[in-house]
Amino acid sequence: MDFKLLLDGALVDGAALLEVINPATASLLAMAPRADSAQVDMAVAAARRASFGWARLSYAERGALLMRLADALDARREEFAHLLTQEQGKPLADAAGELGGAAATLRWCAAQELKPTVLRETDAELIIDQHYPLGVVLAICPWNYPMAILTSKVGPALITGNVVIAKPAPTTPLTALLFGELVADILPAGVFQTIVDNNDLGDLLSSHPGVDFVSFTGSTATGKKVLGSTTETIKRFSLELGGNDAALILPDADPETAAPKIFAAATKNAGQICLAVKRVYAPRQMVDQVCDIFGRLADATVVGDGLSQSTTMGPVQNRAQYEKLIALLEESRAEGTIVAGGEIPELPGYFIRPTVVRDLSDEARLVREEQFGPLLPVLAYDDLEEAIERINATEYGLGGSVWTADPKMGVEVAARIASGTVWVNRHLGLAPDIPFGGAKQSGLGRQQGIRGLEEFTQGRIISVART
Repeated sequence: MDFKLLLDGALVDGAALLEVINPATASLLAMAPRADSAQVDMAVAAARRASFGWARLSYAERGALLMRLADALDARREEFAHLLTQEQGKPLADAAGELGGAAATLRWCAAQELKPTVLRETDAELIIDQHYPLGVVLAICPWNYPMAILTSKVGPALITGNVVIAKPAPTTPLTALLFGELVADILPAGVFQTIVDNNDLGDLLSSHPGVDFVSFTGSTATGKKVLGSTTETIKRFSLELGGNDAALILPDADPETAAPKIFAAATKNAGQICLAVKRVYAPRQMVDQVCDIFGRLADATVVGDGLSQSTTMGPVQNRAQYEKLIALLEESRAEGTIVAGGEIPELPGYFIRPTVVRDLSDEARLVREEQFGPLLPVLAYDDLEEAIERINATEYGLGGSVWTADPKMGVEVAARIASGTVWVNRHLGLAPDIPFGGAKQSGLGRQQGIRGLEEFTQGRIISVART
């Protein structure tokens, strides 16, 4: 397939080409168009030209176009899912699920409207609270959920009257480029554009005086750099960053019920989810049973190419992350006890079997850092107060979960965990109408829901004297 950038309504070549690797084979999948600084300037100029007309449309008019875009995405879901599996690695069924969620996000956004609110109305005065679009939005997307995260930025930005320049991750640009092809037939020129780089244009874009808002999803380390680049022009921004989510099993929980759900939340997408379970805390007397269950589930996992119907877990998405995880695995093997996994399959791609590790200290890197892969530490605790303190002793605060037979107790414990989202008896439950975001160094701002839409707008008070 011949992939193109979408710039000012036209599908065009890049200034150069970028290799895209299939993580299941470690071989070349496609050549993507790679933009240069001149094309960045072209995209920003086109976006600024388009922003006025797009903002002048009504919510209903913009929503109708977003619905058309969702329909177009659904009509080509099979094609998109196949491409997504090839560039990202996840099993085909999961890729199809991601595409379905992406279309659902666009549809939810299409039905929303931020209406003015009358704060005070008397014979003497009228005070109205309004929201208006910021203008040009830069959407920087990661490689773990290329389409779901792209549409979670595009939908809210467009419905609220902004225009978007999308910068997908260099290792997964293809579905974003294909999405640009859909847009070219539906949205006005300049309302949505694609810029692909090799991690060399991000600073230029995020610091560009023609960009008004930066929406970034990715690692905390990169998010700090993005935040720094916005300060010169005091841009508005939202950052959805890394997490080290803990699953806390209470003594009254049934391990046979909780452990499979926790394992699924730790290994979905090969563990490459910011909100995935990254560490498990279990009562000391329950650790053996929890590890046994995790071990059975790990041994039953079929690791392989996502295009194979038998595969239940695909590869790590890119070589850099794969090598990081291999080093972390070997370090954890030396410091703890491997319960299951630990092997590197003799396959050509970036494959790691799901691995469960116990007997690690709280200072081990697998406990302290975000692994972003299918390596899961299990830690024992003797006292609930101690466990909560250990869970909160991190710079991260994105998500977490509490597992118990008593949901009321679960809510009370969840309220003491310093994270933006804490689930009780489930993990990874997200919906377009429910906001989420990080505490501490896991991010700033909110994604999704009405609060997520408001992030893409500027508040304005209209204050009228009637006498």
